[in-house]
Amino acid sequence: MVSAYAILGVISLLTLFPFWYEIVASFSSSRAITSGEVFLWPIEFNTVAYGRLFDDGQLIKAMGNTVVVTIIGTLLNVVMTIMAAYPLSRKRLVGRSVLLMFITISMLFVAGLIPNFILIKSLGLMNSYWSVWLPGLISTYNMFVMKTFMEGLPEEIEESASIDGAGDWRILLQIYLPLCKPILAALSLFYAVSWWNSYFNVMLYITESTKLTVMVKLYQMISLVDSNLLNNNMGGNEALEQVLLTPEALKAAAVVIVVTPILCMYPFLQKHFVKGVLIGSVKG
Repeated sequence: MVSAYAILGVISLLTLFPFWYEIVASFSSSRAITSGEVFLWPIEFNTVAYGRLFDDGQLIKAMGNTVVVTIIGTLLNVVMTIMAAYPLSRKRLVGRSVLLMFITISMLFVAGLIPNFILIKSLGLMNSYWSVWLPGLISTYNMFVMKTFMEGLPEEIEESASIDGAGDWRILLQIYLPLCKPILAALSLFYAVSWWNSYFNVMLYITESTKLTVMVKLYQMISLVDSNLLNNNMGGNEALEQVLLTPEALKAAAVVIVVTPILCMYPFLQKHFVKGVLIGSVKG
């Protein structure tokens, strides 16, 4: 038993070390990072990387945009997943097998980048967050997980509710959804992480800089530092600051900034997350 805990402890430390290294590197100087001195604690402690990211307020605005995209996108995803999974989990649905066949085909074949871009542009959704939300409105895989979970619930619950006069909406809202809290928590976390990390569609469809999300804004900032180093045209205070700042330090700070909110949210959903994933994957 002691050896098992020791092995698990070592594995946990190995898992956490990469993130700890990013934290340490984000507070270390350029010289220490490039010379390979950084390992377990910051060398020549400084906050230049964080100052560069937050100095003009653009990153704060981008994080606010990301929060909006994540919250609304997750709500839309969860609602649409429930609306699709519940009827498809009922064997009495007319044409159920045909619908499932077409939905399965959609997992194997996609229209492609250019048709999607033309569709978004023809709908007049460019530079709108709807251009990001609509293409990712539902995950077919997550919908099947929710459907499998609902199929695993006792049919007697629905039958007794129907005898008492409850309709489909009442059965779904008052009976099924409270029983689906574990799987809803798990899928909400999946969707939220996906929206928080969304990058390509935002870069493709959002053209106004004030609407960019944190991932795209961080990419632009890191690219700017790379460009300055390549041109080597800095002097004065900028040259002095560069002694303490490299793209590696900036990337490390960016990793810490984007991962921390998800890490803070996960402990509150961990119990439901584990239960939801296990039950949703083995019931059938």
